[in-house]
Amino acid sequence: MREKRWYPIVYMFAVTAVFSSIVIGFTQVTRDRVQANASLAFERAVVTVFPQLDQTRMSSLEIHRAFTEQITEPDETSGGAYTLRRDGRVVGYALPVAGQGFWAPIEGIIGIDVDRTTVTGAVFYEQNETPGLGAEIAKAPFQDQFEGKRLGPAETPIRFSRPGRDLRDNEVYAVTGATQTSTRLEGIINAGVNAWRARMGEEGGAE
Repeated sequence: MREKRWYPIVYMFAVTAVFSSIVIGFTQVTRDRVQANASLAFERAVVTVFPQLDQTRMSSLEIHRAFTEQITEPDETSGGAYTLRRDGRVVGYALPVAGQGFWAPIEGIIGIDVDRTTVTGAVFYEQNETPGLGAEIAKAPFQDQFEGKRLGPAETPIRFSRPGRDLRDNEVYAVTGATQTSTRLEGIINAGVNAWRARMGEEGGAE
């Protein structure tokens, strides 16, 4: 019997090795899928903020094709924004913005017209804010507010206002009951826009 005392130990290690291999393999497959979904979410966000591109019935493949074939990667002339060009001319910018939300990082895309003042759209594709509260920033009723807004002066290109108040050209309604998320997102957007303006050699915007 003494000779077989090693058997449970070997058996335990063998079982552990088998299940570890299964978990590692599953993690690898899942990681690849998660990365693919994250890439598609980013591409869809960029494509969405360009009104010149009709995304109404685009499949995932068509979104990817539009992103890779029609949209130019950021460079020095675009201030770090993605661009859409027609006949060699820039017709719009897609500016990535990112920062710490209330619970986790928030990432989004702000669409800006060639006039560098008019907002063409906004998509916040990565967030883990409170469901039913801060997470509303990822839904259409909130994001649709940005279309047609005009970037304001330095420091506050976009301002979040309390629901029910009259809005100025650079204001959108904050999410009710999500003060922290709204405050942080406002800061994220304004920091991103102001940094972009600086790279583009601009000091401010419309008064």
